Amino acid sequence: MKKISTIGIIGFGRFSQLMIQYLADDFVVTVYDRQNRDKAIRQLGGHAGTLAETCARDLVIPAVPISAMKSILEKISPLLKPATMIVDVCSVKTYPVKWMTELLPADVAFLATHPMFGPDSAVATLAGQKIILCPQRIDSKRYDCIRDYLKSRQLVVIKATPEAHDKQMAASLALTHFIGRSLAEYGAKPLEIDTEGYKRLLYTLETVTHDTWELFIDMHKYNPFAKDVRDRFRTAVERIEAQLQETQE
Repeated sequence: MKKISTIGIIGFGRFSQLMIQYLADDFVVTVYDRQNRDKAIRQLGGHAGTLAETCARDLVIPAVPISAMKSILEKISPLLKPATMIVDVCSVKTYPVKWMTELLPADVAFLATHPMFGPDSAVATLAGQKIILCPQRIDSKRYDCIRDYLKSRQLVVIKATPEAHDKQMAASLALTHFIGRSLAEYGAKPLEIDTEGYKRLLYTLETVTHDTWELFIDMHKYNPFAKDVRDRFRTAVERIEAQLQETQE
């Protein structure tokens, strides 16, 4: 098995910039950015490249919104060389795994992942941060190599199936963002007379609104378990409201 020495990243959003910052310590990182922000890429330790050049690297990470994942896979599929490794970083896993299985050439390996951190939580260090690995079309040696590298960066590696991942993320991510966005819509804001519990609610609001509305929509649209979790939560709120009304009649 050829050792991974070059990495290609498609996209230059906030998470891509975080990846470049860390990966450039150990690999030659080529970045494809439609806006041609070459100087910003170099400042982070990467090198700007065309889409074809980026796809020619040993390991390629399409760091694009979930809604764009299928179309980018279709676009890069003819550009990938045999034995290339694709690693996705979407916050849902069932659909990306399905698309990679259907659209990537049979001789291209892929590993589904979900880094459970972002530019706000991991700007200083990766130590203690979690990353989910859902091994699919990948041999054990390659998987072990990637897993061991991630552990060497002090990441907490969790192995899961795409379905198990999405079921838990429907509550731990999609529901959290749903509550945070609801607090923002309600108009929650800091108060002079507050409580620790209220401060935690504001922290949730602040955390989720740092992410784009597009990400919020995508994590609900492409997680097959998110709607059920939302429905159960709304039903629970309605039950609590009904119980309150009964005590006031």
